[in-house]
Amino acid sequence: MRRSRPGVDSEGGEPASLPAGGEPGAEALRSWRRFRVPAHRATTDVVAGAYPFLAEAGLGNRGVYVGQDAWSGGGFCFDPWVLYADGVLTNPNCLLAGVVGKGKSFLAKSLTTRSIPFGRRVYVPGDPKGEWTAVARAVGGAAITLGGGSCNRLNPLDPGPRVPGIGEDAWRAEVTRRRRTLLRSLAEAALRRPLVAVEHTALDAALAHAVARASAPTLPAVVDGLLEPRVAIAGATTAELTRDGRDVGHALRRLVAGDLAGLFDGPSTVGFDPSLPLVSLDLSAIQGSDELIAMVMTCASTWMEAALADPGAGQRWVVYDEAWRLMRQPALLARMQAQWKLSRGLGIANLLIVHRLSDLDAVGEADSQSRNLARGLLADCSTTITYQQEYSESVRTATELGLTSVERDQLPDLQQGEGLWRVGGHAYIVRHVATAAEKAIFETGSRMGAATNGFPGPGGEIA
Repeated sequence: MRRSRPGVDSEGGEPASLPAGGEPGAEALRSWRRFRVPAHRATTDVVAGAYPFLAEAGLGNRGVYVGQDAWSGGGFCFDPWVLYADGVLTNPNCLLAGVVGKGKSFLAKSLTTRSIPFGRRVYVPGDPKGEWTAVARAVGGAAITLGGGSCNRLNPLDPGPRVPGIGEDAWRAEVTRRRRTLLRSLAEAALRRPLVAVEHTALDAALAHAVARASAPTLPAVVDGLLEPRVAIAGATTAELTRDGRDVGHALRRLVAGDLAGLFDGPSTVGFDPSLPLVSLDLSAIQGSDELIAMVMTCASTWMEAALADPGAGQRWVVYDEAWRLMRQPALLARMQAQWKLSRGLGIANLLIVHRLSDLDAVGEADSQSRNLARGLLADCSTTITYQQEYSESVRTATELGLTSVERDQLPDLQQGEGLWRVGGHAYIVRHVATAAEKAIFETGSRMGAATNGFPGPGGEIA
C-alpha cells in the first residue's frame, strides 16, 4: 500500500514510478481517460497573426543584407525588385519614417549604396541638407551643387536624352507633356491655388512661344511669353493673354529674376551622366521657406527625371529625402503620385523619407483632394519601414499604415538602428548592421558628440 507522498516507496524511501493513469484513490484527481490535446492546423497567414514576428520565415537570402531579424536572430535581406518579381510586393516603392536621431537617414544611405554592386543606380533629385554629397563621392558618383555662389545652372525644360524606339511625334508630345506638368506645378505652388482655365491657355501659349524661339526653351522665355505675349491664339487676343497670364507670369518670375536668379534662368551648365552609380543634387546652400525649397526641388528633380525617362536604363533607386517639405505643397503631390504610378514601367524604386505621418495634417483640409493624394502616396508603398515614434504618434502611424495592435506597441520601444518593416503584409523587427566604413561616411549627427555611440556595428555589436 502506498503512502500519501506519491512517487516515494514505502519501504526504503526510494522513488517509485507512478501508474500511467496516476495515483489511485479518491483524492488523487485521477482521470478516467488519458488527457489528450487535439491538434490544431492553420494556414501560415493565420499562424503569423496569432504569433507575430516569431512565425515569419524571412524574405530569403537574395538581395541586400540589411541586418539582423530581432525575433528570429537570422539575417535579413531586402530587394524590392526581386520581391516584386516573386509576387511578394505589388510595387517597389518604399516609405521610411522615424524621429530624428534614430538612424533613419543612415539606413537609407546604406540600403541604396549596398544595392550598387547588384547593378542598381541611385539618384537623389533634391538633397536639402547636403548629406548625400559625401556618399556620392565615396562610391564614385557625382554631387551637383546649386546656389551658394556656385556657377552651376540647370534648365528644367531640357528635353533630356531621347528614349530609343520612340517616334518623332510621340517624343515631341512626351516632352511637351512633361514641360506643361512642370510649369503648372510651379505656378500652382507659387500661387497656392489651382490654375483657372484661361491661365492654362496663357501658359500653353507662352510655352509654345518659347519653343518656337529655341529647341531647348528656358524659363525666362516662358515668363516673357506670359508677361508680353506677341502672338494671338484662337479665342484670345494678345491683350487677353496678357491679362490672363499676368498672375502666373509674376509667380514664375521669382525663379528667373528673384531670390532664385542664376539657378534655372538659362541653359544648363552641367550635364547628367546616367551611368554613374550615384548622382545627387545638393541644395544645402539654398535657404528659404518650405515653399521655396519645394519649388527648387521640383525644378531640380524634373531636370534629373528628364534624363531618367529611358525605361531601358536599368533599375534605379530615386530617393526623396526630407519629403515632408514636398508633401506640404499640394500642387506637387499629383506629380509625385504620377512618378509612383510609373515606377514599375521605369524600373524605379522610389524611397520616400519623412519624420512622422502627422505631417499629412499640413496637406490641405480634412478629406480634401490634397489630403487624399498624400494618403494615396503612402498606399502606393508596398514596403514601409518605421523607426521609433513618440507614444503620441504611434496610434496615428498605426492607423495610416494599417499596423496591428502588436506592431503598434513596438514603435515607441524601438532602439537606435531598429525598425519595423512591413513588406507585403509581413512584419519584421530588423536591427540595421553598419560597417565602420559606412559610419565614417553616413553619420549625420557627429557634430552633436560621439558619432557612433549606441549604433549597431558589424556583427550586430554596439560600437
